[in-house]
Amino acid sequence: MKNIQISLTAKNYADALVKLGQDNIVSYDDILNNLKIIHEICSESKDLTDVLENPAISDETKFSIIDEIFTKYVNEKIRDFLKVLIEKKRFKEFEGIVAAYQEDLDKINNIQRVEVVSAIELDDNSKQKIIDKLQHRLQKNVIAQWQTDEEIIGGLVVKINDDVIDSSLKNKLENLSKNII
Repeated sequence: MKNIQISLTAKNYADALVKLGQDNIVSYDDILNNLKIIHEICSESKDLTDVLENPAISDETKFSIIDEIFTKYVNEKIRDFLKVLIEKKRFKEFEGIVAAYQEDLDKINNIQRVEVVSAIELDDNSKQKIIDKLQHRLQKNVIAQWQTDEEIIGGLVVKINDDVIDSSLKNKLENLSKNII
């Protein structure tokens, strides 16, 4: 899922899902898997999303659609959660709720997601060394998303939440140029 701006409303709904997991009503991972299934189905069918967000269609009709489409794939408690979103006219927040829940789950599991950009494709050994160093520095389990960008010339750019560690050759050359001028 792409980076998403998470509203306070989405965060509050995600917290309610975390509570389901804490109370052992549904496991954390099952909640996440169910949310991903819903997201995938809705992403594949814009018509479905349009119907679920349409205020002219009754909630009862939307509930029937949810039951018909998701009963086979999604836990009853998560379907009930979807119905609450429909009832409260908050289905538009769903993508943000999924992102907020993923963040909460990462905190629970001591996981830090990072983005690593390099000029060339890194081999598995190099990737593992980078992950090991990041895990040592952050004291968390690291899940890295790897990208290449030839414009950085060499080195790495590591993005951790809103922080950027730029050890790229491009950045070093730009800084050197600024100091010379």
